[in-house]
Amino acid sequence: MTDELKQDFESGMVKHLLFKSKLRSYLYGSKINPGPIRDPAQCAFGAWIQERALGAYAHLSESRELDHLHTLIHREASRLMDMHERGETEQALAGLSAVEKMANQLTLLLRTMEQKLRTGF
Repeated sequence: MTDELKQDFESGMVKHLLFKSKLRSYLYGSKINPGPIRDPAQCAFGAWIQERALGAYAHLSESRELDHLHTLIHREASRLMDMHERGETEQALAGLSAVEKMANQLTLLLRTMEQKLRTGF
């Protein structure tokens, strides 16, 4: 169970990191499908949240907070993408720090959830 739990949360973390990488690449001009960056339901981490955090781990209060924060990150990512599309690339790139702060909170929630599941709290 411990190894499975570790793998499950690592999988969620990798999906989250992939989102951040896609957003950064988009803002630097790479041609990336904007759907999974703009829409939390199209995002691989969003699918993990629906299946795992709001499924198997729904009893943890952090799961709902994780889902909410994930939605907020996508909202901010969309805002930055809109800025980029208007030619406000420098401002959009500067906005990555706000996404990073939310991402750090999200990472902390994931770690808290995993720890609670490990310790039975």
